[in-house]
Amino acid sequence: MDFDLAPPIGVGPLRIGMTRQSANTALDSLRDLSAVSESDRPGQHIFRPSGLMISIHCTRDLLEAVELWRPSSQTDRVIFRGLDVFAIPARELVQRMGEYTSIEADPEDPASFIAPDLLLSFWRPFVADDQPEEEQGHFFNSVLLARPGYYDTPAQAAERLQQSS
Repeated sequence: MDFDLAPPIGVGPLRIGMTRQSANTALDSLRDLSAVSESDRPGQHIFRPSGLMISIHCTRDLLEAVELWRPSSQTDRVIFRGLDVFAIPARELVQRMGEYTSIEADPEDPASFIAPDLLLSFWRPFVADDQPEEEQGHFFNSVLLARPGYYDTPAQAAERLQQSS
């Protein structure tokens, strides 16, 4: 199954800003009922047979972020503008995404990258760009799609509030 990232809207039936109850129902709809994982936690995350984990993050009863973790097989793919974000080496993905938008290393974790205009972030535990056999550093392990303002500093959040008033 392909999961198309559509920032800032969401991914599949998971829509940023939906209620927690609706998000729980949408998350549950993504389960493969023929192979339900014992690791699933309703209202938190599910594992698909491919190994893809999908987790939801709610605050004040609203869905604010969806995180998808790299599957172990290609039966599930996470796609952004035609790019399979977990099948393309991290360095190449950053380069190709840079053709669309600003993407920069996370100042607190240089192995990870944030595309703030798209509200996407890509994580891996360490940099190992030139070592394809070290999959956890050569490829990203997760992508997070978030609500507008998710990455704001306190000053940016205050400015956003002032602008919306």
